[in-house]
Amino acid sequence: MQELQVTVDENRFEQEVIYYLEKMDITEEKVRLTKHLEYFLETLNGKEANGRKLGFISQEMGREINTMGSKSNHAEMQKLVVRMKDELEKIKEQVLNVL
Repeated sequence: MQELQVTVDENRFEQEVIYYLEKMDITEEKVRLTKHLEYFLETLNGKEANGRKLGFISQEMGREINTMGSKSNHAEMQKLVVRMKDELEKIKEQVLNVL
């Protein structure tokens, strides 16, 4: 039996691993979603009626949730993304009532 000889460019391999790890990292999206949620609650608890602003904030929340879903390869995370989307749709319906 003949052995297969493979040479690996260590630098290239490291670059590829880092690229894919960064592509799957959702830390940035989680931080932004948290900030959007805080801003949403702050706006909701404000004295002015800001239905439009709440609508815009919920759009941004949806973008972050969608990005998390597209980056995730984990089944449980996909389930959480679906639940978040469902809850966000309920929020959007309620915001329409404020407009």
